[in-house]
Order: sequence, then C-alpha cells, then structure tokens
Amino acid sequence: MSRSLLKLLFLFFTAAPIWAQKKYGYDQICERTSIQIAQKDIPKALKTADSLYMAAQKPLDKVKSLLLSANLYHSAGEFKKSICYAENAHSLLSQIDDAEWFSHVNGFLAKEYRLVGLHERSKKYILQGIKTAKLIRDSQKRGEALGLLNQEMAYYEMEQGSYTHAVKYIELSLNSFGKDNVRDNDRAVAASYQILGEVYFKLRDYPASEKYYRKAESLLNEKCCILGLVYNGLGGIRLKQKNWADAEIYLKKAENIADSSKSLKLKKAVYSNINDYYEGTGDNVNASLYATKYVRAYDSLTARNREFAVIAPENLVKPNKKSTQISIVKNAAIIVLLISLIGLVVFFKVKQKKQRSKFRNIIRTQLQMISSRSESSPLKTENSDFSNISVEEVDDRIGGADKKRNESLMTSETELKLLELLEEFEKGDLYNNKNMSLSFLAAELNTNTKYLSYVINQHKCADVKTYVNRLRINYIIDKLINNEKYRQYKISILADECGFSSHSKFASVFKAVTDFSPSAYIKYLDAENQTDKNVHFPENN
Repeated sequence: MSRSLLKLLFLFFTAAPIWAQKKYGYDQICERTSIQIAQKDIPKALKTADSLYMAAQKPLDKVKSLLLSANLYHSAGEFKKSICYAENAHSLLSQIDDAEWFSHVNGFLAKEYRLVGLHERSKKYILQGIKTAKLIRDSQKRGEALGLLNQEMAYYEMEQGSYTHAVKYIELSLNSFGKDNVRDNDRAVAASYQILGEVYFKLRDYPASEKYYRKAESLLNEKCCILGLVYNGLGGIRLKQKNWADAEIYLKKAENIADSSKSLKLKKAVYSNINDYYEGTGDNVNASLYATKYVRAYDSLTARNREFAVIAPENLVKPNKKSTQISIVKNAAIIVLLISLIGLVVFFKVKQKKQRSKFRNIIRTQLQMISSRSESSPLKTENSDFSNISVEEVDDRIGGADKKRNESLMTSETELKLLELLEEFEKGDLYNNKNMSLSFLAAELNTNTKYLSYVINQHKCADVKTYVNRLRINYIIDKLINNEKYRQYKISILADECGFSSHSKFASVFKAVTDFSPSAYIKYLDAENQTDKNVHFPENN
C-alpha cells in the first residue's frame, strides 16, 4: 500500500474534525469541543484536541489546540498534564503576534501554578499577561483578560498577607469587567466579589464580608466551586457570631457542593468550618469525623503541591554560536559564583542543623527539669504541676497511704517485670487511647491497679495521670519536630491525635510540660526551620 494512501486513510479515520473546519472553522471546533464534548466525554474531547493540533498549519492554531488540551486536563484534575500542555503553548508564543492569546496562555498558567502552590511562578505569568492584555484592540476582550489577570494578582497578594493590595487588584478587576459593556462574565465578576468577601473576613470586617458574599451569590445561578466558597464564607461568619442554626444551613450547602467538586481547596475550607461548627456545638463524634476529612483533604493538597515543587524551570535554551564564544573572564566569574552559591548553601545547611540540634537540646532540658523537679519532691495530686489539669479518662486514684511502701507489696521479680512492661508500653502509642485509665492499663499489663500504681509512683516519680500526660505530650512534640505536616494541623486535631477529647485540655497539659502554648511552640519550630526555606535557587525570569 502506497504511503500517500496510508496518509489518506489516517486522515479519514482520525481527523474528522479537520474536514469540519470548512463548516465550523477552527475556533468554532475548539469552542464546541470545550463546551459540548468535554462535558460528556473528556477522553473523546482530548482525541479531538489532538487531531486539531495535528491539523494545525499555523503557530496560533497550535497554541489554541494545546490550550484546549490544557483546559481539558484541568477539568479532569490532572494538573501536571494541564501545565505541560500550557507550557508547550507558551513556548510557541514567540512565533505569533496575538496579544489576546498571549494573555490567555499566561493567565491560564498563572491560575494553574497558583492552584498547585507555586505562587512566585504564578506572579511571573500574571505580569507577562497584564503587559500584553493592555495591547488587545477589542475593548471587550481586553477588559475580560485584564479582569481575570487582576483577580490572579489579588490571589497572590492574599497569599502574601497583603490584604489592602488584594482589595486594590479586585477593584481593578471589577473595573475591567464593568468597562465597555463586557458581557457574559457573571461568574468571573462573582469570583471577584467572593475574593473581596474572603479578604474582609480575614480583616474581621464581617458586615463588609457578608455584603460581598451576597453580591457574589446573586450572580451565580448554578452549583460551582465559587458558590461553594461563598456559602462556606457565610457559614464562617455565622460561626464567628455563634449563630449555630444559620451556620449549619450555609455549611450544609457548601458541603453539598464540596463533596461533588474536584477542588481540594474547597473541600479543605468547608471541612475545616464544619469541624469548628461541631466543636462549637459540643458534638465531638462529628467533630472528629470532619477533622479526619479535613486532614485527608489537606494531605492530598500538600501531596499535590509537593509534586509540583520539583517541576523544572522552563526548558533550557540550546546554545548558539555566540554562546560558545563567552570569554574566559565570564566563565571564571560563573565558576566563582557557583562555588560561592554552593558554599552558601552548605553554610546555611550546617547552621540550620546546629539550630535544630540546639532546639532539641532545649526540649530535652525542659523535660529533664520537669523530671528533676518530680524527683526532688514526689508528685502529689494536690501539689503537682498538673493539679489543675488531667487526662480526663485517667481518673483512678489510690489513697495516700498506698503511695509509699510501708510494707512489701510484691516480690522484686514482679516489680522488675512491671518496669520492663512499662518500658515496652512507653515505646508504643497505647497511651494515646482515649479509654486509657489505671484499670485499663493494669488489664493490658496483666497486673492489678495497686501494683501498677505503686511502680509508676516509685520509679516514674509521678502519679498515673501525670505519667500518661507526659507520654502523650512527648509523642506530639516528636511529631511536631520531625514531621512538618503536623505543624499545619489545627490544635484540636493534635489533641485528638494524642488522646485528648478537647483542645483546651490538651493546651493546658502541653503548656505545663513545655512552658509553651501549642501555637507558640509551633511558631518557634517554624522560625527555627525558616533558614532552610530561605535557601533556594531563584526561578528563571
């Protein structure tokens, strides 16, 4: 079979959309694929997009088909492929002279990198997009492009904590959408109002926050991620007002959208607020359930962002003849800079390691001080550092006369065996069990409560509740030091992790053991690790 015939058959079976260009035009096929086919069958839409790319004769058509594929992968939640296709489209921009599509590609990349947590890279594409969007001749398209890009700048400023700057960019966004009778942008305008609602919520101006959330709600006629964030924001305001009934209504609406959404950001925000709602109403069972959902959403979001944190910068430019003629002086300067950079990285790594070692020594010293205080004056319930706090389930007490050995209670072999069992107990994490009590532990160790209480008092220099408290707090301290993920969790989740039923009791015990509140302790840990975060290679500009 001749090569020309094979080509003809290939086009007949795989490139039907090419023939459709005569009827619909290239842009119309892209739009039809994006709107109609993608909603029903994304794999089919992707095949159509690929055939459009193969049929494209002009660089601009290739850009359009690549961005179509990127949008389809975004809809499917495959952000890695989405960014890959969009970056390929970006690499072709130098071959076209179209400000509109230049701003489209940059705006899309800015949004994708924001969603995966690469905010500085997102800003880079925002600035490129704004620069070219101002050159779009069609006033309606120019307003739409500038509105969306200013929205992205508002997201960036919010991430930096610059809420006043975020408000400024949202005002620019709304102004762009409102100029020259820009139509069909209800959802984009609603997104701007939703961002304003979130900004004023963070500024604790709840009346202004609700006003903008209501404006966003009035523009949205169907379920979407933005509407979910609006309902979640309104529910959050009601939580601050302790209006539990209205909070439940809005949060249930938000949950209904979040459960069917692919947005991890929405799920994380909604489950966090619902967890707060159940904690506020005293429903610890449901609070734990939504704390688990929150942690899963958080872990998924963190894992996805961590995957993109290692994405390489733009493809390296191939060397040309001029680059091979770099002078010896420039080469020497580059080598010196590289050596200096490596030396700087090593210096900061060593410094950071020393700081971490110093910090851990501080922790050990604190715990030793508490232990030494215990040894110098045996703990008694009424005089203990823990006299005003307890692990609520560890409430078994023995009389004062039983705390000191007036007569032989057990053989030395039994006492030694119990000490060995307690050492094994300390190596595990059974002490985090919420059912933990003196009788519970005695049953686990196959002994009686009197023997166990005596051994803990004599050899651990503590009563049972203090002993368990220390083990639980030491466990969570180890997690905070060695697993950065735990520093992002709510205090209530940390409390639940080590067996406390409320975050207030956990906080009291934590401060008694470490002399820090949990939040202050986490901030101190983050400050110690900040040096490591500041050592990085700058992105290509």
